[in-house]
Amino acid sequence: MSDTSFSALNLKPELLSNLETIGFTNMTPIQAQSLPAILKGQDVIGQGKTGSGKTAAFGLGVLSNLDVKRFRVQALVLCPTRELADQVATDIRTLARAIHNIKVLTLCGGMPMGPQIGSLEHGAHILVGTPGRILDHLSKDRIDLSELNTLVLDEADRMLDMGFQDALEAIIDQAPAKRQTLLFSATYPDSIQQIAQKVTHDALMIKVAATHDTSSIKQYFYKVEGSEARDDALEALLLKHQPESSVVFCNTKREVQHVADELHHRGFSVIELHGDMEQRERDQALVQFANKSISILVATDVAARGLDVDNLDAVFNFELSRDPEVHVHRIGRTGRAGSKGLAFSFFSEKEMYRVAQIDEYMDIAIEPATLPQKPSGVAPYQASMVTIQIDGGKKQKVRAGDILGALTSDGELSAAHIGKINLSAMRSYVAVEKGIAKKALSKLSNGKMKGRQFRARFIK
Repeated sequence: MSDTSFSALNLKPELLSNLETIGFTNMTPIQAQSLPAILKGQDVIGQGKTGSGKTAAFGLGVLSNLDVKRFRVQALVLCPTRELADQVATDIRTLARAIHNIKVLTLCGGMPMGPQIGSLEHGAHILVGTPGRILDHLSKDRIDLSELNTLVLDEADRMLDMGFQDALEAIIDQAPAKRQTLLFSATYPDSIQQIAQKVTHDALMIKVAATHDTSSIKQYFYKVEGSEARDDALEALLLKHQPESSVVFCNTKREVQHVADELHHRGFSVIELHGDMEQRERDQALVQFANKSISILVATDVAARGLDVDNLDAVFNFELSRDPEVHVHRIGRTGRAGSKGLAFSFFSEKEMYRVAQIDEYMDIAIEPATLPQKPSGVAPYQASMVTIQIDGGKKQKVRAGDILGALTSDGELSAAHIGKINLSAMRSYVAVEKGIAKKALSKLSNGKMKGRQFRARFIK
């Protein structure tokens, strides 16, 4: 459709007015291509990178298909990780703000089962969750999908990579045959084609260009032999460019641990993220990186899904991805919204074929670059913030305004010293500048919010 304004769509008036309120006026390419079909009830298979706007595309479809008066599960959104599920649920709630009494419930592994069981007993319109936990509830008859009208598979490629195929098929078997299915994936390998054929009917296939404007992302490829040489190359590039926020991608959990340990040993502000970590550790790692308390995140592709960080300065491919589409997905995390981004990739003689695949896929001429010398007398960049954890969250009715007020009410500290505030069910996190960190911790530990004191401590 030529008109890319949301007002050109056949959306409920309250959805349109809310879109205007939150500043959504024109559709992204994936929204413009998919929403007309979604709103007509057609199955859609969409391929697009993170940041393409796919969540709003299927979120508006889900909300348009909803009968709020029927307090039954009408939509199910499956995601590969808890982080992505939380992000998707938050986005859907934001889109639904103008429609009263919609209940969106998040069901993910790594979280206590008891509260989820209690929430399910009270009912919900929309479920967002990971396949393993959703199947667990289904197998114990805690979820009834008999009135499901919309099934969404978000980042289906990662769900298959994580071994969720059996769980996906078991869930789909319990869903009504007559439904709308929306499948979104950053990449589209054969395994996704096979599952798409099974779960969709006469689906519209949409592919939004996975390549990026070469003027916004500058790529460098370095031929490096051996793990130690890669460690040295990574250090030299980090010291030369001093990125405030960067992600280092590895292909395995073992390599993530090695790189993070090596960078820590060399004095960098770094944290790792991989599938073997406990959920609490993963949450804290993501919070600290997103709020600028840590400058380098070392992660696997799967673990980094759901990462929501503004202004990522650089991406490092410590190991080249096995799939050129995943390479594009990785580097697309920098250079967003018109800002400039840097992408550095290491490869060995044995990996020349992967470089050739990227060259062909992105239609760019790749020439190995010369590594800079390690600059002498230059210290690693250190994050400017630290994170304080407060043992109180949404369940205790703690709001961001309460935390900001506790820190600034007496005028000793100003809001300019305070960074991001994140709220979860039982905990809250606030980033503060290092120079006022001890004073901030004292105010939060000794002061009161909601008429009571909460424990607070630094996360390190």
